Amino acid sequence: MADRNNLAEVGVLGMDTLTPATAPTPIEQAAIVLLSMGEEPAAAVLRCLSREELLEITQVMSRLSGIKVEAVKHALQHFFDDYREQSGVHGASRSFLKRSLDLALGSEIANSVLNSIYGDAIRPKMARLQWASPKWLAERIAHEHVRMQAVFIAFLPPAMASQVIDALPPAGRDLLLLNVARLKEIDQDLLAELDEVVTRCLDSLSMQSASVEGLKQAAEILNRLPGNKQQMVELLRAHDPAVVSELEVSMYDFFILSRQTEDTLVRIIEAIAPEQWAIALKGAEPLIRDAILQSMPRRQAQSFEDMMRRTGPVPTSRVEQVRQEIMAQVRALHAAGEIDVQLFAEEVLE
Repeated sequence: MADRNNLAEVGVLGMDTLTPATAPTPIEQAAIVLLSMGEEPAAAVLRCLSREELLEITQVMSRLSGIKVEAVKHALQHFFDDYREQSGVHGASRSFLKRSLDLALGSEIANSVLNSIYGDAIRPKMARLQWASPKWLAERIAHEHVRMQAVFIAFLPPAMASQVIDALPPAGRDLLLLNVARLKEIDQDLLAELDEVVTRCLDSLSMQSASVEGLKQAAEILNRLPGNKQQMVELLRAHDPAVVSELEVSMYDFFILSRQTEDTLVRIIEAIAPEQWAIALKGAEPLIRDAILQSMPRRQAQSFEDMMRRTGPVPTSRVEQVRQEIMAQVRALHAAGEIDVQLFAEEVLE
C-alpha cells in the first residue's frame, strides 16, 4: 500500500495542474479522492495535512454533491497518473538517520545534526497546539518571561503566532517581537523549559472551552424559521443592533448566490458592476461561478471571462471586501422587494 504521507503529497497537495473548464478544480479532485477512499484511509491522509489544508479540504468535502461519474473518473485517473510518476524511493526516516549518525559521529553531534534537519523534538508537540484558541494560548504564556514567550512564538506557524501576540497585552508586544527577531540558536536548558510549558498546555488543552460559531448557527436557525423572518430580525435588532448586523452578514454569505433562481441572478447581475464581479469571482467555487456565467447572455459571459483574465491576481482581502459589498447590495434589493433570495438549500419534492 502507498505511504500515507506520499498519498497526501501526491493525491491531495499535488493536484495543481490545470484541468478542463468542465472538470473539478484541483481541491475538488482531492476531495473526491478522499471520499472514494473510505473513512479510515481518508483519516490517515488527513492527519498528514496542515491545519489550513485540512480545513480547506474538509470544507469542500462537506459541500460536494451530485458528483458525475466522469468527474470521479477524472479525479481518480489524475491521482493514479501522479502516483505512477513517483519513484517509490523515499527519504530515510529519522530513526534510520539517528542510528547511522550515532555510529558515525556520536550521540551529541548526531542530535545536533538531526535537529538542524528536522527541527527540534518540540515541533511535533507545538503542532498539536495549532488547534487551540490563540487567546487561550496567550493566557497560558502571558506570565512567562519574555524570552520564553519568544521561543514559544517562534515555533508556531506565523499566522497563528500573530494572533497569539495580538491577544497578549499591548505594552510588551514590541519587546516580544524584538526577542523573536534575535533568536538564532536555543540552548538545551531553554528547550527543556519550553517543553515543560508546552506539556502543561497540552495537558490542559482538553479542558479548554468549546468553540461555537453562534452567529452562523443563529443564521441557519433564522433561515429555517417559518413565518415572517424580517419581523424576527427587527425584534432581535431592538435588543442588540450590533449582533443583528453581524447576523445579517452571516445569513447573506457569498455562497448563497449559487442557489438562486435565474431571474434573481439576472437582477443581481444588472445591479453589480462587471468590474466587481471580475474581482469577487476570483477563486470562487465552480457552483457560484457557473451560476453567474450561465445567467448572463452568451456574449456578455465571454466578455466577462476576458475581463477576469485581464484583471490578474487580486489580494484575498480585496476579494473578500468586494464580495461583502455585493452581498450588501443583494440585501438591499431583497429588502426593497425587488428579488426573492433563497438563503438556504431546500429539499425538492417530485
